[in-house]
Amino acid sequence: MAATLNTPGRPAPPKPVSKPGKVKVVRALYKYVAQHSDELSFEEGDLLYVYDNGQSKVSNRLQAQCGNRKGWIPANYVEEQVEEIILPLHEAARRGNISFLRECLNSGVSGTGLDSAGNTPLYWAARAGHEDCVKLLLDLPNPAVNAQNKMGDSPLHVAASHGHLNIVNRLLEAGNDATLKNNTGYTAQELASDPVIKNVIQLSQQHYNAKTIHDYNEEDYNDESD
Repeated sequence: MAATLNTPGRPAPPKPVSKPGKVKVVRALYKYVAQHSDELSFEEGDLLYVYDNGQSKVSNRLQAQCGNRKGWIPANYVEEQVEEIILPLHEAARRGNISFLRECLNSGVSGTGLDSAGNTPLYWAARAGHEDCVKLLLDLPNPAVNAQNKMGDSPLHVAASHGHLNIVNRLLEAGNDATLKNNTGYTAQELASDPVIKNVIQLSQQHYNAKTIHDYNEEDYNDESD
């Protein structure tokens, strides 16, 4: 005999836990000016982040974000899904979407998670040259500044090789080890084509070496003749 849903003496079964919504990226086909206070205005060609929590489609509308603005958009004003974001923090860092990056972090998304290639969000922000995103990620506790991906590249490697001087400076100030070598045996300095970046890394390394040599402890000052 099949069990009934409400068996006397037994507690009701727990309600199913809703799965977290996925984030999709769509591109605006046309310009749209919001007609209501809960809607979002956007320009043709804008990338919008669409949240699918099971309740997004209401009267052919989608809940979306563009920059730091949120609201409902007409579904027929955007093209079909461009891509589905499995790692939204990495995607925000790669695209330079600082507001979405901050929102992900405030929502508890790990700032040091790895994608399939072993890249952190900091790696993608450094590679793409998004200094504001790099600064935000470096301000996190334990930002994993020296994390190397499966190719052995650190954020400093890609920032140097792509010519992002300001980001190189920020990474060095945050403690990125300039002596790290990738899987092909190259340091960030060796990958840099910009002579200014090469000099900055070299000077940073010299300063580090000098500090290490002169970082004495109390015993180092004892006079052996005493």
